[in-house]
Amino acid sequence: MPRRLLRGSEFTARLSAALTRVGGAVPLLLFRLPEFAERAWSDGKNTARKLERATARVFTATAARVVREPDLLAHDPGSDWFCVAMLAPARADSAFASLDARAALERISATMALETGRRFESGWWCVEKPLTVREFADVRTRALERGARERERYEFLATVGHELRTPLTSIRGYLETLLDDRVDAQTSRRFLETARREALRLTRLVDGILDFSLLDLHAPQRRSECDALDVARAAVEALLPIAADAGVVLEGPEGDAMFARIDPDACMHALLNVAENAIKYASRPGRVRVSLRRVDPYLTIAVDDDGPGVAPGDRERIFSYGDRGSAPPNLRGRGVGLAIVRTIVERAGGAVRVDASVFGGARFSIDVLATEAETASVS
Repeated sequence: MPRRLLRGSEFTARLSAALTRVGGAVPLLLFRLPEFAERAWSDGKNTARKLERATARVFTATAARVVREPDLLAHDPGSDWFCVAMLAPARADSAFASLDARAALERISATMALETGRRFESGWWCVEKPLTVREFADVRTRALERGARERERYEFLATVGHELRTPLTSIRGYLETLLDDRVDAQTSRRFLETARREALRLTRLVDGILDFSLLDLHAPQRRSECDALDVARAAVEALLPIAADAGVVLEGPEGDAMFARIDPDACMHALLNVAENAIKYASRPGRVRVSLRRVDPYLTIAVDDDGPGVAPGDRERIFSYGDRGSAPPNLRGRGVGLAIVRTIVERAGGAVRVDASVFGGARFSIDVLATEAETASVS
């Protein structure tokens, strides 16, 4: 039997009765579709109502697969919000109520977004006393605000984790090679210098975490230059253990110094993300090449791979946070790296794009302003 959507007044009455009867805290899950208002303004109320009815059907069907019999579903006709009250006794007095609420929230949100192709705002709040209709409106606002804060924290931690993983993997790879293989003194020194360079970059990265430098497009950007060729060679050196482990031949650039108007650490972050992404998607065995080309006023850093490439319809999407395009589900990733790349490059006044590669896969191109100055280098 399909679940019924209660109107706000009936929902608050039944919720208040349950709270009076059983006591304890009841998690409320909130979902909001901002597109309702946009459709009403641009296409008229009839179009918005059709969207609302279609969304209500998806919400009811999706929530019914997650919630249990005592739980309540609510939606006021003409509104952009949907709500679940998790009344089931096993949840109500549980110390894990917040974990349970977050898990249900994530399952319903993800399924609704997948089935409708639309973006939902979501959040949750625990209610401990009976609510009036006005108080219920305040709770909805607080729930969505909490959801926004939690998503910001998650995105920040995901970004930090993503950025820390590459230097740590590089350091570990070189140290394991030194411990496990017989290498000559010159090679040992080169490996140790690379590990040291990555450790120093890791230190600078950790020092900059608190200013959200990788996430905030409005943070002040240092005006500095770097030798992009030197940065590219250092990036290739850092990724060699990862490429070797994946069975990928990683080729670095050749030529003379080529300077660009971008901070050396920022350039390194962006290039490492693009090149590591190329290694991930390259064939097995495969090939990835990093090259530089100057066409005034820009310097282009290109990364080519021989993987499956990026479908034309995905070439803009993949630079959005959390969007992996049509990437195979068996390949690990959270859709963070390329979003970081776009943020870094645009803050430096440049642009990033993806096209088809001469190798048959994808070519990622980072365009930054070229300069003749020699004021920065990778250390």
